[in-house]
Amino acid sequence: MKKLSKRYALYIGRFQPFHRGHIWCIKKIINEGNNVCIAVMDIHNLEPKNNPYTFEEVYKMITDLMSEELKTGEIIITKIPAINSVNYGRDVGYKLIEHKPPEDIKKISATKIRNS
Repeated sequence: MKKLSKRYALYIGRFQPFHRGHIWCIKKIINEGNNVCIAVMDIHNLEPKNNPYTFEEVYKMITDLMSEELKTGEIIITKIPAINSVNYGRDVGYKLIEHKPPEDIKKISATKIRNS
């Protein structure tokens, strides 16, 4: 197994549902040598129409699909409240990184998955 950073890359989302696009991004981050803290927004009760899955259901989806990464410590999962922005002050020792997926991954729509 490759040596990963002791710090974590934070990956925030609703994951409604957790799908292969999310997996692609997480595995890309891991392959770049980082552990990943998957921060699941607990948003179901606040906006159930577009967020039909509870935190517990999302947690199970992630653990079912990424059990090996959980076992190795490459990922951890945490619950966070509904977030409307990510803010930081001056140079605080981390970067903001956008991962641009290939076209087949970019086309994935959680809304379409929920409606199918």
